[in-house]
Amino acid sequence: MTVQELYEKIGGDFNAAKKILPSDALVARFVVKLLKDGSIQKLRDGVAAGDSKAIFEGAHALKGVTANLGLTTLSDLAAEIADEYRPGRERTLSDDELGAKIDELNAKFDSTSEEIERFQAQ
Repeated sequence: MTVQELYEKIGGDFNAAKKILPSDALVARFVVKLLKDGSIQKLRDGVAAGDSKAIFEGAHALKGVTANLGLTTLSDLAAEIADEYRPGRERTLSDDELGAKIDELNAKFDSTSEEIERFQAQ
């Protein structure tokens, strides 16, 4: 599988990634690094602990990493969650709505990670 085929499988925007990382080899090298990025774990730990600051920091960092990689679905979900926990901002989503967004982000991150692992293993 090529890195462009990987992006098709995971619903990423390969052209957006190429604007930041101008070669297929660089995109491939950096998308694999998402597997070791600690942002999702910080968000997950924050959710488990009920720590709003950790949730914001994890979601905000994940938003940036995934945006730079052209992983727009992940980036958009992370941005919505970060905005809900942004210091000084009043939440607009109910706990149930926010929980559903976090579940959706976790599921998308896990499925994306599985495809990246398959790509890396080839």
